[in-house]
Amino acid sequence: MKIDVIGDIHGCMEELISLLMELGYLEVDGLYKHPEGRKLAFVGDLTDRGPDSIGVAKIVYALVKAGLGYYVPGNHCNKLYRFLLGNKVQHSHGLETTVAEFEALSGTEQEEFRRMFIKHYEEAPLYQVLDDGKLVVAHAGIKKEYIGKEGKKVKTFVLYGDITGEFHENGMPVRRDWAQEYDGDAWVVYGHTPVREVRIVNNTANIDTGAVFGGKLSALRYPEMETVSVDSAMPFVKEKFRELWD
Repeated sequence: MKIDVIGDIHGCMEELISLLMELGYLEVDGLYKHPEGRKLAFVGDLTDRGPDSIGVAKIVYALVKAGLGYYVPGNHCNKLYRFLLGNKVQHSHGLETTVAEFEALSGTEQEEFRRMFIKHYEEAPLYQVLDDGKLVVAHAGIKKEYIGKEGKKVKTFVLYGDITGEFHENGMPVRRDWAQEYDGDAWVVYGHTPVREVRIVNNTANIDTGAVFGGKLSALRYPEMETVSVDSAMPFVKEKFRELWD
């Protein structure tokens, strides 16, 4: 099984297309296909902050629907899902950009996108276990003992990481470095916490290299374990990157 796992996109459509081209994918009838039959996987957080969240969500939905890709939701996906259900959520931390895009659509387009994204989210597993259990894709990571399980604790961990409830001076939540303790045989590929370079610790890989903060959009090629990245066109925001563990 050959899979290219792509990190947090956050509406960075230009970077997504560039990365797909760099990985050797070709656009065929609106879908991105690899001549060698490789598939794509997405760690979630498709939307918010970047310039074309709705376009990114549509591309990923089409790939999953066509059987060409795998998707797991991130915390930003969860928040957009709740907004589209009509729940009261704060339009902050990037959601305001996606809401602005959504509100600029016609009534018919809004309803089409609402139906599409709700279906996309509800049909997605909390995390993907692929290649006979050798690869796990989870938005913020997953502990070895949580693999194969569900429940509130697992959902919180997968969406938000190993949070302590405290916050750094820059407003980012304090998260324990669960990857340092991970001793599972399965590779866990995740994102959520932006780092300057793909971070591999034990059998884990953080591939969120901060595309929307002016870093890079990165992919991990499995099983080769090679990384491919493209530079972001967004302004660089140094304080959004976490290099506390390197």
